[in-house]
Amino acid sequence: MKIFPLAAVALALILQACSQQPVMQNASIKDWPSYGRDYSNNRFSPLTQINRESAGHLTSAWVYRSGVKATFQATPIVVDGVMYLSLPFNHVVALDAKTGAQLWRYEHKRREGWSMCCGPGNRGVAVSGGKVYIGTVDARLIALDAKTGQVIWDIDAVSENVNTEGIDDLHADDPLSRDKVTGGTGVGIAMAPVIYQGKVIVGITGVGYGLHIDAPREDAPLGAVIGVAGRYGRPGFLAAFDAETGKRIWQFDTVPPQGWEGQFSATTPDGIPLNRDIVREKAALAQYEDAWRYGGGSAWTTPAIDPKLGLLYFGTGNPSPQMDDVSRPGDNLYTVSLVALDIATGKLRWHYQQVPHDIWGYDVASPPVLFDFKRDGKTIPAVGHASKTGWFYVHDRATGELLLKSEAFVPQSNMFTHATSQGTRIYPGVFGGVNWSPSAVDEAHHLAFVAAMHMPVRYTLRETPASGDKPAIRYTVSEPIDEPKWGLLSAIDLVTGKIQWQQKTPEPLVGGVLATAGGVLFTGEGSGNFNAYDSATGKLLWQAKAEAGVNAPPITYEIDGDQYVAVAAGGNAIWGYKQGDYVLVFKLDKAEK
Repeated sequence: MKIFPLAAVALALILQACSQQPVMQNASIKDWPSYGRDYSNNRFSPLTQINRESAGHLTSAWVYRSGVKATFQATPIVVDGVMYLSLPFNHVVALDAKTGAQLWRYEHKRREGWSMCCGPGNRGVAVSGGKVYIGTVDARLIALDAKTGQVIWDIDAVSENVNTEGIDDLHADDPLSRDKVTGGTGVGIAMAPVIYQGKVIVGITGVGYGLHIDAPREDAPLGAVIGVAGRYGRPGFLAAFDAETGKRIWQFDTVPPQGWEGQFSATTPDGIPLNRDIVREKAALAQYEDAWRYGGGSAWTTPAIDPKLGLLYFGTGNPSPQMDDVSRPGDNLYTVSLVALDIATGKLRWHYQQVPHDIWGYDVASPPVLFDFKRDGKTIPAVGHASKTGWFYVHDRATGELLLKSEAFVPQSNMFTHATSQGTRIYPGVFGGVNWSPSAVDEAHHLAFVAAMHMPVRYTLRETPASGDKPAIRYTVSEPIDEPKWGLLSAIDLVTGKIQWQQKTPEPLVGGVLATAGGVLFTGEGSGNFNAYDSATGKLLWQAKAEAGVNAPPITYEIDGDQYVAVAAGGNAIWGYKQGDYVLVFKLDKAEK
């Protein structure tokens, strides 16, 4: 395997970053100004002080303790020496990025009675024009003064929450009633916003109705995910708001009122049979012609933006109700899709539905990434996505044409198989593949890096017949199986789709990756390990140990000639990883600079 000279690589990548990638306006390459660093979302930094030769000499620069011990997923934003960071429950802090000293803190007060769909975690803030923007777990969009943390404006992105119908029915007649069952329908905003041409772009989550069984203890993983048949949920959306006033400019509903049923596709777009009973679905269409009203399709991912084409790209979540499909015949457009919209108007340009009529929970949850794709001597602007199904997809940015599907980067078994009363063993299932973890792309070496998981689930159909005045109940359950599970960190060749190297970790990986021009790849583990790898070979170069799970995406930045690497360490309750309140920042020993 060829390892490229460091100086040549650094020069090539710095030139590339300045000329080819869609960068943030007026952004310094020393900063980390947006969720994915720039509009490409590729989480690649041109900084080289920390490289494969020096990474072994990283040491702690500073540690910040927020006092909020809960699932921590945020990407820190660094602009002009200040780190802006969203904490669990949407508190926000500004820190001196060189020392960790707190400059200000905003304490978020949630709306009374508003339920959270997916815990207190959020993915981060956006910073532009002297303002810090955050979407909240109670579906608000807030602009703060970047110098003081004072609220400039605070709007409701959604006026009403979604009810948690179905919980009482499940408690009344089911063996699972002895467990703590909660609704999964509280509408909120998980993604970090992105700012473009005076617009704050953000979407809502929690609309793919489902229930879950709470973990028996704080450090235990989620017990099960449950889909209940019925008219529950609402459509998701991605919307653009005026950055000065908060006024809504446009809104794209992820499930449309017309055409949501699609073509009743028998296969995935790349030809894999879905084992659908299309005759039954078409017969049920008249009964459920209003299924779009409950359609689902959460917007989990911070969009990537191509300024030249005037397009943005984002992924959508599962249909509603999740897993159980009796009440939603058809393809359930535009759920479980990579979607391209016109940035100015929010109009649909194209979509690619990875799994039509999804009943497994294969949300398009990881952010899309932009890069140039090479084929037959031609360069094609491309958008890539690391999927929960276990493949990395590459599309033509302008048309959505599928250009490449990688080798599977996780084991696969019984995919697209229906639930049975005995239970069907499936992997990857509802937890991933690549879940929400963002991937990274080293465009010069045509490599994508993905952090994924092997986590088998049992997929079971449960039905309770009608009795007296109680109606029949039908629902499906996906629950982790008590057997070995692990993580897989992979480098994927973006020319051939082959896996160049792969590292196995003891626990499933969730959190995300960072790649640098120094040839170093960073990612964390639920055990608290924070790792640096040689991005060309996968060799472990360095490791630090945190007091909580490192389940957030790392970043890097430079101040006064020092390159820093920062990551949140607060664990993740869904996977049972120890929770904490740390922000960890590292730099090189003085002797190694």
